[in-house]
Amino acid sequence: MGIPQYFSWNELRMTQTIASREANLDAKVEGGQFAQWRQGVGGWLFLLPALAFFIGYQVWPIFRVLWVSFTDFQFLSDKPAQWIWFNNYAQALSDPLLWTSLGRAALFTIMFLPGTIILPLLLAILVDKVSNQRLATLYRVILLIPAVIPSTLIFVLWKWMYNYQSGPINHLLVDVLGIFTLQNAPQWLGGTPLTLPSIAVMEVWWGLGYHTIFFIAGLAAISKDLPDAARIDGASEWQVFWHITRPQLAPIMMILVVLRFGTAMAVIDEYLIFGGFNRASPTYTWTVMMYDQAFKLGLWRQGYAASIGMIGAVAMMCVMVVLLRIFRPKG
Repeated sequence: MGIPQYFSWNELRMTQTIASREANLDAKVEGGQFAQWRQGVGGWLFLLPALAFFIGYQVWPIFRVLWVSFTDFQFLSDKPAQWIWFNNYAQALSDPLLWTSLGRAALFTIMFLPGTIILPLLLAILVDKVSNQRLATLYRVILLIPAVIPSTLIFVLWKWMYNYQSGPINHLLVDVLGIFTLQNAPQWLGGTPLTLPSIAVMEVWWGLGYHTIFFIAGLAAISKDLPDAARIDGASEWQVFWHITRPQLAPIMMILVVLRFGTAMAVIDEYLIFGGFNRASPTYTWTVMMYDQAFKLGLWRQGYAASIGMIGAVAMMCVMVVLLRIFRPKG
């Protein structure tokens, strides 16, 4: 069949060209969509190992502990665990020892947290003012030395320093300064009222360099123009710090406070080493109580211990929400 007289060759070529361009455009769109889909799938494939590790190492244990907390599971018992709903929580919340242990952990946190902010901030400001780069680098290295010492060595070192008879602290107070005698020399460890402050001092010293580096990095990110302009206008160093430097460092303060609040409330190794399982000791906090119930007493009531852990975790999260609201950037 021939081409109709009203349909010219030019019109045919134009129609074919338009159809070809539309086909190419459709192919490009489909190819782009396929490429985007392939990139998305590829991204998830790369994330799968980390996601599997996170679920297996973080999410699943949390749900497992939550499930155990609603049972009467005892590790050394042959009886299968029974679902007892909120009985463990009711028993834990009615136990005065739980509230006492939570109060001890909170007291230690109050002692510890200021040292993670005030002292590192002062040291960071001093190091930041050092103009000699080699000397500033040396100061940074010295500050980081405690942070790289293994925890076992830290505990041995400070247990020797706090020793009642042969420790260098009491040697200085008794033999050198003569403030105390051997009969009334302070007992830093052993469940005395000085035990929690002693551990807090050790923890502040241990993390001093690590926390200082946070603030040094924050100070390096602050433009020098604004403080210099404020000084030219007659502002004192305190005014420069309070109105310019401090607001710029607020996000770092928030991170340190939230992170160190969590670690301070959940301390356990130091308490076990310096205080043991003496319930009358200030170091018998909710974490030690949880460990005591799960691995020391009776048939290892791990269901009850899990409920203690969940109560402590919920209490910590509530306080963290308040801290985030307090330290969040203003404006």
